[in-house]
Amino acid sequence: MGERGERAAPGEPADGATAAFLSHRNLLFTIAYEMLGSAADAEDVLQETWLRWAGVDHDTVRDHRAFLVRITTRQALTRLRTLRRRKESYVGPWLPEPLLTAPDVADDVELADSVSMAMLLVLETLGPTERAVFVLRDVFDLGYDEIARAVDKSPAAVRQIAHRARTHVAARRPREVVSPAESRGALAAFQQAIETGDLRRLLDLIAPDVVLVTDGGGVVRAALEPVVGAGQVAHVLGRLTSATLRPAQVNGHPALILHTGDVIDSVIAVRVEGGLITGLYAVRNPEKLSRADRETALSR
Repeated sequence: MGERGERAAPGEPADGATAAFLSHRNLLFTIAYEMLGSAADAEDVLQETWLRWAGVDHDTVRDHRAFLVRITTRQALTRLRTLRRRKESYVGPWLPEPLLTAPDVADDVELADSVSMAMLLVLETLGPTERAVFVLRDVFDLGYDEIARAVDKSPAAVRQIAHRARTHVAARRPREVVSPAESRGALAAFQQAIETGDLRRLLDLIAPDVVLVTDGGGVVRAALEPVVGAGQVAHVLGRLTSATLRPAQVNGHPALILHTGDVIDSVIAVRVEGGLITGLYAVRNPEKLSRADRETALSR
């Protein structure tokens, strides 16, 4: 892919079109990631978007952003259907690929909510077209006409799909808005309880019906089913006393990154409700940890 300021090679778009793609790249990546839950697949979608954009007569494109969003959405929809088949043979629970994010993502409350681990898991329960419509409308506030062109539906159909998807998500998303300060406080207490092996304190911090989901992908050791209940979860977490835990911003929210030596062992995101930790999402699959050591830029 040509970098800014380079002369376009034969078959590549001119500098203006290259600049247009680069200026919208973070937006396009965020759309693809929210549709797929996978940074690696989102990058593949952007590569396909670039190749198609390179072959367009750019003089005929009035709105570069809208056109690029349309290409990205269509490529992501194709990839999403392939991912669904791949997940059917996935070993153990599947969790989204965690992203180390900059503070500005957390500052955008709506963006942070849309890329949170909890929300991405809710989006997994939508069909491909419903997910695309919800992301484009409720997260990125695109018009119905523009979305209709991206998903090959009529504007009237898109309105119906958006309403259905919004109702579906509202019934499953966390109802309580938790401040970043409250999340950081809960996570700091949680980290201290694990590091000191304080089981009583740990049990005070997690809800009685807390759920721990671990994703090892069949590559590393992980529970093949969600672990439910404070006692069972505390027993599993008690094994982490030898790990080094570091607080970080992951998917726009406070999280913990666990190191074994110099190697990232896992990323743990939490869901806080009513002052207690109600959900723990631990990604251990090494194939999903490549972005846990460097920030990924997201934007709306």
